[in-house]
Amino acid sequence: MLFRDGEIVMRILSKRQLKELVLYSPQHVARLEQAGLFNKRVQLGLNRVGWVEDEILDWLQQRLDQ
Repeated sequence: MLFRDGEIVMRILSKRQLKELVLYSPQHVARLEQAGLFNKRVQLGLNRVGWVEDEILDWLQQRLDQ
């Protein structure tokens, strides 16, 4: 579900937005995904991918909690 009572409850991050949050290169993100150490991207179209914002924020929080 993307909306609940008119509010956005799920956002999809673009590559640019992901890079601003995580500060990793796209190549490093792809390597982490392949190794199962990063959230998988969502295929949005033939040439478009994104990441679920809440999953990325949870991943970052885990890094901060270590």
